Amino acid sequence: MGDHSDPAEYGPLKLHIPEPAVRPGDAPDFSNVVIPKAGQVARPEVNADPESMRDLAYSIIRVLNRDGEAVGPWAGLLSDEELLEGLRHMMTLRTFDTRMLMAQRQGKTSFYMQHMGEEAVSCAFRKALRPGDMNFPTYRQAGLLIAAGYPLVHMMCQIYSNELDPLKGRQMPVLYSSKEHGFFSVSGNLATQYIQAVGWAMASAIKNDSKIAAGWIGDGSTAESDFHAALVFASTYKPPVVLNIVNNQWAISTFQGIARGGSGTFAARGLGFGIPALRVDGNDYLAVHAVAKWAIERARRNLGPTLIEHVTYRVGAHSSSDDPSAYRPKTESDAWPLGDPVIRLKNHLIVRGAWSEERHKQAEAEVLDAVIAAQKEAESHGTLHAGGKPSARDVFEGVYATMPPHLRRQRQQAGV
Repeated sequence: MGDHSDPAEYGPLKLHIPEPAVRPGDAPDFSNVVIPKAGQVARPEVNADPESMRDLAYSIIRVLNRDGEAVGPWAGLLSDEELLEGLRHMMTLRTFDTRMLMAQRQGKTSFYMQHMGEEAVSCAFRKALRPGDMNFPTYRQAGLLIAAGYPLVHMMCQIYSNELDPLKGRQMPVLYSSKEHGFFSVSGNLATQYIQAVGWAMASAIKNDSKIAAGWIGDGSTAESDFHAALVFASTYKPPVVLNIVNNQWAISTFQGIARGGSGTFAARGLGFGIPALRVDGNDYLAVHAVAKWAIERARRNLGPTLIEHVTYRVGAHSSSDDPSAYRPKTESDAWPLGDPVIRLKNHLIVRGAWSEERHKQAEAEVLDAVIAAQKEAESHGTLHAGGKPSARDVFEGVYATMPPHLRRQRQQAGV
């Protein structure tokens, strides 16, 4: 028999709509972000069982303390020379961003996306990989290329879609691609990176190869079905893959709570699939590198996938087409409790006696000179509205191994 109780007993049904803690004009508030002390989170053995480290999905692994010292079980993996190289990579990415956003405002390219505040995530992770490993990145991991030594001129030519664009004008600006540098073509359709990374890693294992994959996704894109489909395959077949979530607190105009739902943290989503899940201070170069190295070793030792949530903050706009003042307080970035990754690494190197404020200013000037020189070289080959362009013939190239007759006919008709 059915329930014949009075409907008025329960009242009307209601839908829960998550709300951000603050709105434009309000005082920034990150009181809900629990920040453990640096060095406080344990470092499990690489072969530890996922069940034994469930707590890592709810804490944040940190190495650098407020005094610029490296402390705890995740510290001590990098030399002064390696840290100085990492600092220069982050400084280069930040300067590159500044110049390219300026170029976009000048009409030299149609679109650009900055990395400000997130430089440590990609720059540090890349140094834990080996040649041949493959990243499946989003549009905000250009540090993977810079840390791998990819020429700035090539990156700029791709942004300008000029005659030396490595992708021949067939990708949007900032959607780079370089197989030689372990950087798979960026997909504008978000979350595809996860299923591609898992599939590539499965293929590597099937071939008995030694190369691993790394997938990248933003907090907003975890709401896509591809994210969950990838976790199903990763948990079932245990391919050699590291799955990164860059939680920079905001999608284009939506706060992270919309995509996270009721899971507490993004990393916690890995627990339901039996996948080891960790959260790391994404503004701590040393912590990101240490966690990346740990997860990558798991993959190489056939211990399966690892899910890493990088807790960071998007300081700038989502893109050159976005106005963040419409959905968040203008001073929110100043209140972010994990600080600036460049400043934190600089201060750590000064504490170690390997750097100084004077040398840092000199390095800033050197980096700026190098970026400007690369920009002048790239712009000599054309920009959006001036100079050389890719050939129309390139539209027909690189689609098939052997060009079929109908494409040959179309090319002839186009006269290229």
